[in-house]
Amino acid sequence: MGHGVATAHLGCARYLIFPSPVAGAMSLDFYYVPLSPPCRSVLLAARAVGVKLNLKLVDLAAGDNLKPHYLKMNPQHTVPTLDDKGFALWESRAILGYLVQQYGKDDSLYPKEAKKRALVDQRLYFDIGTLYQRFGDYYYPVLFSGAALDAEKLKKFEESVEFLNKFLEGEKWVAGSSLTIADITIAVTLSSAEILGFEVSAKKYPNVVRWFTSAKSAIPGYQELNTPGLNDLKALLPAKK
Repeated sequence: MGHGVATAHLGCARYLIFPSPVAGAMSLDFYYVPLSPPCRSVLLAARAVGVKLNLKLVDLAAGDNLKPHYLKMNPQHTVPTLDDKGFALWESRAILGYLVQQYGKDDSLYPKEAKKRALVDQRLYFDIGTLYQRFGDYYYPVLFSGAALDAEKLKKFEESVEFLNKFLEGEKWVAGSSLTIADITIAVTLSSAEILGFEVSAKKYPNVVRWFTSAKSAIPGYQELNTPGLNDLKALLPAKK
């Protein structure tokens, strides 16, 4: 998952959500933790592409990700990890692109045209290196180490949402005129912050609010596949004294 929580006790519920099967589709083994934002982004992308995932819940507290078969597949022992008939891939944003390129009916979610793809890639890198990075920097010490909220880290996360607001000025989607995998992963990151108490304010971030409302409706399976993991994540918040 990143941010030093790969071996943390996540206390997640043991449940499986199977995307709608596609006729003749092969099932791919997907190792995941529901509360992990990167894992949820892959669930949503697979639904959008029409790929059936054979979901394999990873119990990090029990060390499932440190067992020999897992380490052979993914030496970094992170989640999520995809196993496509012996081809192992981790890092969620790499998995998103792979699913579209390998199984997508078209390239709309990850365009092949150089400039369009470069913009999607930039937004994916923005998510992993700025938006999600700062989300984790702010929230994960609280969730997994019992630390107090850090006002300076909050300012950095707020700045990243302001960047997103600027990206969306005059744009319907985060990377052009149509929904892409960049919208999926950024929507999951933002929804994770929102469930933990971050206010996605229409006054401060009007473009983000407009886009986020559309994304929640347009991303296939958004509520079904994202909400349970969000609730697991929220359950990790320390009780207010």
